Amino acid sequence: MTHVEALTCGVCGREFSPGEVTYTCPAHDGVGGSLDVRYEYDALAGAFDVPGTVEDLWAFAPLLPVDGEPVVSLGAGGTPLLDAPALSADLGVSVRVKDETGNPTGSSKDRGSAVAVTRARQRGRSVVSCASTGNAAASLAGYAARAGLDCRIFVPADLPEAKAVQPRVYGADVLAVEGDYEDASRVCHATATERGWYDCSAGVNPYMFEGKRTLGFELARDAADADWVAMAMGNGCSLAATWKGMAESDRLGLSDGTARFLGVQAEGASAIHDRFTDEWGDGAGETAADSIDVAAPHSAKRACCALADSGGDAVLVDDDAILRAQRRLGEHEGLFVEPASAATVAGVERALAAGVIDPADEVVVVATGTGLKDTRTAGRAAEGGRRVDVDSDPDTVPEF
Repeated sequence: MTHVEALTCGVCGREFSPGEVTYTCPAHDGVGGSLDVRYEYDALAGAFDVPGTVEDLWAFAPLLPVDGEPVVSLGAGGTPLLDAPALSADLGVSVRVKDETGNPTGSSKDRGSAVAVTRARQRGRSVVSCASTGNAAASLAGYAARAGLDCRIFVPADLPEAKAVQPRVYGADVLAVEGDYEDASRVCHATATERGWYDCSAGVNPYMFEGKRTLGFELARDAADADWVAMAMGNGCSLAATWKGMAESDRLGLSDGTARFLGVQAEGASAIHDRFTDEWGDGAGETAADSIDVAAPHSAKRACCALADSGGDAVLVDDDAILRAQRRLGEHEGLFVEPASAATVAGVERALAAGVIDPADEVVVVATGTGLKDTRTAGRAAEGGRRVDVDSDPDTVPEF
């Protein structure tokens, strides 16, 4: 693998050479001991310049753990960083939106899938699988279809129908597991290990994580003046990977400094926040933001380390605040995002009220997924909007 030096266990620190292990450190049961890919940074520093135009994530290919061409591409990455003047005025702080909703399958998960599926195909794998709360399922299925691989997806049985349909359209088999994300993850990993499938689940597959860090490369390049990057946390993998990419950009001299990270969780799924702040809830609850509804996140330690290393913080928001933020993004900026993405805006508002974020700061919120993933919940956010039934006579249209 280009410039990969070793894989390091995040629990015990044990190091492995590239190719020595497939998933996690064997000293830990199940999916414990996530491995971090470490690079030969001195070699990388002379091998890569910041691209003038980022058309997709493969603009960063020299920084990714793949063995050259061919790569699997659908055009993920290179997403816009949008000014949000109306939202900024509403919140009382300068906000921009990193809009990931236009990725090929509608979410930022495509970044990880592009790299993990490329590795699967380069190593002769024929079946990929993952456990997911929805977005990763669609993403892996789409990239598997592009690569000509079979795909098996494990999801909680109560997954929103739109998220269950999308991977099936890509030809994947969707296995609805009675229970929550943790149950789906356990069944997925056990089955994949037994049957020789390539498990691409977050917190299990180290190369899925590496693809996600390209979001950090783009933020370091395009939002160098940001004081804060706000991201929702479910499993914690996306935030941790984005921070790694931004920190690596600074280390390699590709950017000047880093932003602080604000991790946002729903009150009904607060495990990472609780661990980071040491303010433990009762562990029970639910949230309308299904993409971050993870009770036992595998990447909690990584996310907490990212928050600490960046000098950041974590906040909780309730579902009412999330749904209000979803509508505010729509009304103010014309962005239709899923509840987990809207949680970042609610989190910024909460952090402002708590004095964590200063009104003079520059903030980037990451919109990780499109609202089309869950139109049923979006309907709750739109309840204040007007629907007026009229007949075919124009005279019946009321004055507004």
